[in-house]
Amino acid sequence: MPELPEVETTCRGIAPHITDRQVVAVIIREARLRWPISGHLERSLTGARFLGVRRRAKYILIDTDRGTLMVHLGMSGSLRIMPATAPALFHDHVDIVLDDHLCLRYHDPRRFGSMHWLEGVSHPLLDSLGPEPLSPSFSGDYLYHHSRRRRIPVKQFIMDGKVVVGVGNIYANEALFMSGIHPKRAAGRVAAVRYEGLAGAIKEVLANAIEQGGTTLRDFVGSDGQPGYFAQKLRVYGRQGKPCRVCDTTLREVRQGGRSTVFCSVCQR
Repeated sequence: MPELPEVETTCRGIAPHITDRQVVAVIIREARLRWPISGHLERSLTGARFLGVRRRAKYILIDTDRGTLMVHLGMSGSLRIMPATAPALFHDHVDIVLDDHLCLRYHDPRRFGSMHWLEGVSHPLLDSLGPEPLSPSFSGDYLYHHSRRRRIPVKQFIMDGKVVVGVGNIYANEALFMSGIHPKRAAGRVAAVRYEGLAGAIKEVLANAIEQGGTTLRDFVGSDGQPGYFAQKLRVYGRQGKPCRVCDTTLREVRQGGRSTVFCSVCQR
């Protein structure tokens, strides 16, 4: 699944190509995504002018002079810029054709993504989201106060989008290792000073991933049609059974919430 850095990379990649361009056509080949694409989308978007691209959590928000197109990439979705005449592949579900003969093409083999048209400033999918992890409102103090009396494991706590958005599985593993916190420790039993370290680690690992273009994900495709990520030197994720980069202890793997958790039993307490 594309995580926050991959979504941010997509936003930055498509923005220069679509900002100030007018939509001349919308071609919907397959409307059956996670939620069916509304029949109003083509009519609402055709003729609109794109004003800019922003991100909220893992949602891509493309503002126009009529409203906002909200896109979620789901498990395997991507947005790419290409010539409007480029032949569509089997999983190319939507083309947004621009006035410069390019198109913004939505590709999604698993069809777990979504497209919504927003005419206001809110949407039920956005209304209950927590703060952005790279914003000033997210801090160790924030995590500490929201975790009191919470028995949920700290890894699942920081992956809860109502607590903080965009901390996906890869980056949760990495941030917990960087801050020395065991992923199974109850959120309510993590001290304030340790949450300061965890918040800093989350900010650091996400900022670094954005700078590098996102981590290696099998299905992620960059906005220009080329791989939009770079292999990062991950500390623990995907390294189960290998030695810890700090102490040489063999890294262990457990399942939490159906997801892989890799940690060092010596460095993380």
